[in-house]
Amino acid sequence: MFRRFLISVSLAAGVPVSASAQEPAPVPAPSEAEMDALLPERQVEAAGEAGSAQPIRYIVQTGTLARLGLEEEFRELSLLLGEELATGQAELNRRLRIDAETIRTLLQERGYYDALVTADFVGAVDGGRVELKIDEGPLYSFSDVSPPQLDIEVGDPVDSSDVFAAVETLRERVRADGYAFAEIGDPQVVVDHETATASLSVPFAPGSPSRFGRVIAKTGTALPFSAEHAAEIARFEPGDPYSPLLVEDLRRALLATGLMGSLEIDEQRAVADDTDGGEAASVVDIAIATTQAPPRTISGQLSYDSEDGARLQGSWQHRNLVRPEGALTLSAILSEQQWEAGSELRFSNWRARDHSLALRAAAFSEDRDAFFNRGGLLGVAYARETDIIWQKRWTWRIGLEGLFTQERDRSSDSVLRDYVIAAMPARLAYDGTDDLLDPTRGIRLEGLLTPEASFRGESFAYALTQVGASGYLPVSGNTVLALRGLMASIAGSSRRDIAPSRRLYAGGGGSVRGFGYQDVGPKDEDGDPLGGRSKIEGSAEARVRFGTLGAALFVDAGQVYTSTTPGFDDIRFGIGGGLRYFTSFGPVRADVAFPLDRRTGDAQVAFYVSLGQAF
Repeated sequence: MFRRFLISVSLAAGVPVSASAQEPAPVPAPSEAEMDALLPERQVEAAGEAGSAQPIRYIVQTGTLARLGLEEEFRELSLLLGEELATGQAELNRRLRIDAETIRTLLQERGYYDALVTADFVGAVDGGRVELKIDEGPLYSFSDVSPPQLDIEVGDPVDSSDVFAAVETLRERVRADGYAFAEIGDPQVVVDHETATASLSVPFAPGSPSRFGRVIAKTGTALPFSAEHAAEIARFEPGDPYSPLLVEDLRRALLATGLMGSLEIDEQRAVADDTDGGEAASVVDIAIATTQAPPRTISGQLSYDSEDGARLQGSWQHRNLVRPEGALTLSAILSEQQWEAGSELRFSNWRARDHSLALRAAAFSEDRDAFFNRGGLLGVAYARETDIIWQKRWTWRIGLEGLFTQERDRSSDSVLRDYVIAAMPARLAYDGTDDLLDPTRGIRLEGLLTPEASFRGESFAYALTQVGASGYLPVSGNTVLALRGLMASIAGSSRRDIAPSRRLYAGGGGSVRGFGYQDVGPKDEDGDPLGGRSKIEGSAEARVRFGTLGAALFVDAGQVYTSTTPGFDDIRFGIGGGLRYFTSFGPVRADVAFPLDRRTGDAQVAFYVSLGQAF
């Protein structure tokens, strides 16, 4: 509306527009070489029989437009600069007339209401130029602006783009201030040609501050869960001050459930009744309309390292089997060293946003150099979680687990023993990095405390304590230095009484690269790992990225000790490097590592291929 109004005012003022064709004599036509240099060759076939209109070659001089900052916009709208040449003088005159008016319109939108524009062709049919003569006249300015909340002041140029931007900014600002139903009309401009000024008025009625009402399903919409559950996901309660940021937050959270294929949120006035005193007019009900996404997912992952060989993981999931958001996942792991089959029923946003309740059962068998075990697990866990959409600073997890296993280590008198273990793992973590999957700056901290009770023969208890930290420092535009440290300890029991699978080990792709899985630490006379009651680990890695490709150099260190407290001696080191391929869901890494100070039984080299950075 604003643009049309400006045009109509200028036309009423009688701004002249001329389009003329002149003979070539006054200005010599450019040579063929000049035409080829200034304008790409454009072939247009003449229509009709011999004697019909001939295509006219020309160049357009746009220097004045460049000075006024209009050249780029004019090129997008111009007929003279189109792909095809004009076929005859009549067509050329039409283009001259239309382009002259286009320029005048562009000038009016910038505040030049008295602009004079002439477009003339100079030359011959086989080569000429279009001269654009522009007298922009005075730049009009605002003499009055209403309402004062607009980001336009008296004296500012009458620029239509600035006006539209100011109106849109006012809409956003008023909504951000809590006025959901503010009425803002179209801008109205009145031009005074005698004073070269204009007045601007925008109808504006903010109304009263709004409050949140209910979260409801839009009429005719079937939600994948109840509107009450959607209200639990929202970060606002009925009666809270309205904020569009909280509405957008709810929209993203609903999409993050993975249960909605499309989503629309309407802000509706609450329906008034006889008891609200008319206050319903300022209450905002959030109405949700959605289409449901397919709830089932099948996924798989293949990884490889030289110690364990290939490892295949697969899962099937129904994300809303038990409403609301009760996802059943059936998973399986198969490798040369282990197999596992498990199921998990996980309730996301359980009783609170970003909180989950998970029930898990699994059967497994694992045959390692350090031990053999087989058995089952039952567990429940309650957690506050993070994800790639809302990466949270603080997360935690607390659970209960029951394990029923048969295990043996590799000592000479090892026999298969039955273990019944109850554990209560508790984890607290802080994430101050910039990216969940591929951090480039910030720190991460993690603490884990797991009291356990073993019921093999006499009952006894012990506790695992583990603390870890990692940091990421950008040292140049595409290089990141990553550091990691970890220390763990088991107190309350001798190593021999602890089930082999519950002892501490080090070595492998997520620990000390260059060594086999669990291959760092005390060993028996046959060179098999025995595990320990304390350990330390550390890593330093330089990561360089070039677009979707990257490389890394690293050194890892660690050791496992039989004592409860780490001894910080006899540290084993591994060094290596690798390549990274960055995808939309995270980096794929391929590393090769070598152990330093090799000992009997140590591998010469180790290879790792997996998804995600090492830490």
